[in-house]
Amino acid sequence: MNTEERAALALRAPLDYAKAACDSLMKTFAPEALPPAGRWHYHQGIFLQGMLQVWKRAGNDSYFEYPKRYVDHLVDEDGNLLFARDELDSIMPGLLLLALDEHTGDRRYRMAADKLRGLFRTLNATSEGAYWHKDKYPYQMWLDGLYMGGVFALQYAAKYGEPELVPMVLEWEKLMRRHMSDEATGLLYHAWDESRKAPWSDPDTGNSPEFWGRSLGWYGMALADFLDALPAEHPGRPEIAAALGRFVDGLVRFQDESGLWYQVVDKGDRADNWLETSCTSLFVYAIAGAARHGCAGEERLEAARRGYRGLIERLRTDGEGRLVVPDICIGTSAGDYRNYVTRPVSDNDLHGVGAFVLACVAMEALGER
Repeated sequence: MNTEERAALALRAPLDYAKAACDSLMKTFAPEALPPAGRWHYHQGIFLQGMLQVWKRAGNDSYFEYPKRYVDHLVDEDGNLLFARDELDSIMPGLLLLALDEHTGDRRYRMAADKLRGLFRTLNATSEGAYWHKDKYPYQMWLDGLYMGGVFALQYAAKYGEPELVPMVLEWEKLMRRHMSDEATGLLYHAWDESRKAPWSDPDTGNSPEFWGRSLGWYGMALADFLDALPAEHPGRPEIAAALGRFVDGLVRFQDESGLWYQVVDKGDRADNWLETSCTSLFVYAIAGAARHGCAGEERLEAARRGYRGLIERLRTDGEGRLVVPDICIGTSAGDYRNYVTRPVSDNDLHGVGAFVLACVAMEALGER
């Protein structure tokens, strides 16, 4: 983004950029039409979760009413909603329900949240108890799933008094580290297949072959949010904090000089790999969270600053003066290197705008400018 564009939008602080990103999509889509329209989906969930965080800091009620309209379009007066009952992705937008219940007291939000909580009783799981990412991916654990389901579970447990959900989530995360970690890089593979039947599955480890940026971002963001949700005295905090610190140490080794990270994080030397903004945003969020919780020092925080500045430099405005977040990978399944680097790239995809908004809020919370 050049100086003239910044001046036209009067952008200065991270929260200004977050608001501009929200405003851009609010002008483009009615809440009911956010793509994929009419679905209870994590695409909308991540963007609207970011918008609610902006509302909490900025106090502009339009950033509350817009997510509320999305939810109210899909949840009826008895708390009924249509959602896919065979995947973790359906749970993530439940974070919106928890916030709406807290700030309105409308019983239907709690009733809908209870339905999503019930999925943990019915979702399929590996022999050790780790949830399949979706039924159509049998015996597969994906990094994405920890954010999609785990953050909701911990917040639900704290809000509604179900402490048994906490050890469930912590054990799930531990299984990810046990099966999916790579000691050489400090990173985690995108997916693990207990059955070893997926075409990408290593016959010995069960892991997919690559470190995909956004999946790592979901994992890092989950760890940061877990530390927000766990009580200060909880015995599980030190292990999560240590895991987040190691994860951040691994990430910063692969940061590009632009401040951004690559689509396949550890292969920035390949000509067909490319710098991707949604993973960079999520990494900024995770590193900022680690700094806030004392898991990362000043050197690591500087990596978050470089990432944030790199994102700002990539922004542009469209013909109507709306902010555009570019270079966003669309939704992606686990696979090999070619699978990731040939995925379509889009502007203002909700994956990327939501991640960018959350990164801005995280930097604002640290007092960055």
